[in-house]
Amino acid sequence: MSLLIVGTMAFDALETPFGKVDRIIGGSATYAAYSASNFTKPVKQVSIIGGDFPIEEITLLEERGVEFEGVEVVPDGKSFFWSGRYHMDMNTRDSLITDLNVLAQFNPTIPESYQDCDFVMLGNLAPEVQMSVIRQLHKKPKLIIMDTMNFWMSIALDDLKKAIGMVDLLLVNDSEARELTGEYSLVKAAKKIQAMGPKYLIIKKGEHGALLFYEDKIFSAPALPLEDVFDPTGAGDTFAGGFIGYLARTNNVSFENMKAAVIMGSALASFCVEKFGPDRLKEITPVDIENRVNEFIELISFNIA
Repeated sequence: MSLLIVGTMAFDALETPFGKVDRIIGGSATYAAYSASNFTKPVKQVSIIGGDFPIEEITLLEERGVEFEGVEVVPDGKSFFWSGRYHMDMNTRDSLITDLNVLAQFNPTIPESYQDCDFVMLGNLAPEVQMSVIRQLHKKPKLIIMDTMNFWMSIALDDLKKAIGMVDLLLVNDSEARELTGEYSLVKAAKKIQAMGPKYLIIKKGEHGALLFYEDKIFSAPALPLEDVFDPTGAGDTFAGGFIGYLARTNNVSFENMKAAVIMGSALASFCVEKFGPDRLKEITPVDIENRVNEFIELISFNIA
């Protein structure tokens, strides 16, 4: 089943305790597309880039089944740029530079050829942009998932709540869930968020895994302990891409299948952090993914006599 991904394609400059890169490809849609393309094709991309975005990067994505009809190119513009520095715990970071560039004029148009998509991922964008995409769809997809962040909670809360009410699954981290609801308990926070509209909720907890909520059911997935974590940038988008890519491949949105999708997304995210940017995602094979998923299975499998 075809998949629609809406998000940013950008440049990043990154500094972590383990290294530094001055300019590397990034953006939520870039990470999600690399991840999802391991499971489903085509991936129908919607984004905006400047004339400075490397043609070789577009070619690499096209070779993986990513379609670019919905990607607006501004020939004389510059692509979105973000620079950040991570602290030693790799969970907190300082944003050093945020240049919206062409992203400031992003008003996505969904091509007619994209209207058959049954699965939709809305990356972290302004809620009004996310709602605009939903309103352009001619038919209701089987599943719409949406990512957001605390920035929108502080400047566009009313619009954010409207957007949340239009999707099937919300994806947030633990601090965002608490800020959105005013609840410290993630179980109480989940109930409040589900009351806003989405049937499903995923709360990411970084190195502590993720929680999947549906009605009164909860699935807790661990994060894989890794020896080397170089760069957590894009890990959440990689998780989301792997999650919805697997659902699109299996064409099954049951809670039980979502459990498997959470593990698939977690496996892809565990690769993402092993190198700067999406470089590690470019080189993994189906065998690598199968072996990594088996590591997750081994991690959570046990017997009680």
